[in-house]
Amino acid sequence: MEAESSPAPLAMEVETSTPAPQQQPPLHRNPLAIVNIVMIGIGAVAGPLILRSYFVHGGSRKWLSSFLQTSGWPLLLPHLIFRRRKDCCSPLFLLPPWLLAVSAALGVGIGLSDFLYAYGLADLPVSTSSILISTQLVFTAFFALVVVRQRFTSFSINAVVLLTVGAAMLGMNGAGSDRPEGVSRAAYYVGFAMTIGSAATYGLVLPLMELSQARLAVAGRSAGSYSLVLEMQIVIGIGATAFCIIGMIVNKDFQAIPREAQEFGLGQVGYYSLLVGAAIVFQFFFLGIIGAIFYGSALLAGVIMTLLISVTEVFAVIFFHEHFNGTKGVALGLSLWGFVSYFYGEIQTNAKQSDIPPITEHFAV
Repeated sequence: MEAESSPAPLAMEVETSTPAPQQQPPLHRNPLAIVNIVMIGIGAVAGPLILRSYFVHGGSRKWLSSFLQTSGWPLLLPHLIFRRRKDCCSPLFLLPPWLLAVSAALGVGIGLSDFLYAYGLADLPVSTSSILISTQLVFTAFFALVVVRQRFTSFSINAVVLLTVGAAMLGMNGAGSDRPEGVSRAAYYVGFAMTIGSAATYGLVLPLMELSQARLAVAGRSAGSYSLVLEMQIVIGIGATAFCIIGMIVNKDFQAIPREAQEFGLGQVGYYSLLVGAAIVFQFFFLGIIGAIFYGSALLAGVIMTLLISVTEVFAVIFFHEHFNGTKGVALGLSLWGFVSYFYGEIQTNAKQSDIPPITEHFAV
């Protein structure tokens, strides 16, 4: 007699809700994201004006001016000191060793970009330099697609096209006709090439920053902590500053600073005040950039930077009496249109994501 087989276990479906990963609030409702965007605005507008003022009034040290763009990182040290006093067992840096190395390497890349930018700004008007540096948006969009697989929506594509067209219009309007007095044609076009090189380098660095933050999130190392973003910015600043200091030593900039201060058009007090001011506003800029990547994406940072070109144009007209014609007005309108298009797309995307129901899984018991 065959043994009676035991009945198969009863299969039943149990629906469980899996909590969705914690997401950042929408950009327009996130105070920290807005603060970072404001910091980008301060640095992106005031920084080029201060550096150009340095060259206009008698400054000539390109490595020094590139050093100023990253040397403000000690302003972030009180954050680390406060944390160590709060937790005596906490290490100086919470970043894993591999990200410390990556951040230092990114800092060298930013240092190179800063030098190329300073070299170009020495021989170009602020408006032309800003126009050329806006091409970083194209490089950022390309590298974001390759490095972090950035998903483009119709709104973000529209923003990239509008901002690029606006920048191209400004470039065609001013190409060669606004060469500063005393700058040779050869030096002018070398400045062109250097500035575009700076844009390309920075367009690569931004997606690499985003990739590093994404890898940190995968590793589970307090991915949502803005504290780690500040640490990353400090290490990047150290790497970039070290790169520029080496250039200053080779070029003997440290020995030239006292003499340049005495001969500066705004006097010694104006000279050193300008240097300190440049270091502060550029630190705002870089901290804002890495925060915009943290709360948004590398493409968002690129869009904001490109939008601010038009604002810089206006201030260049006011402070340096550069020409503002109809073409620049149309470019300003296109830039504003592109900026609104991008953020409208972000709002629409966040609204759709908020309507997605909880993820359900089925298990056989």
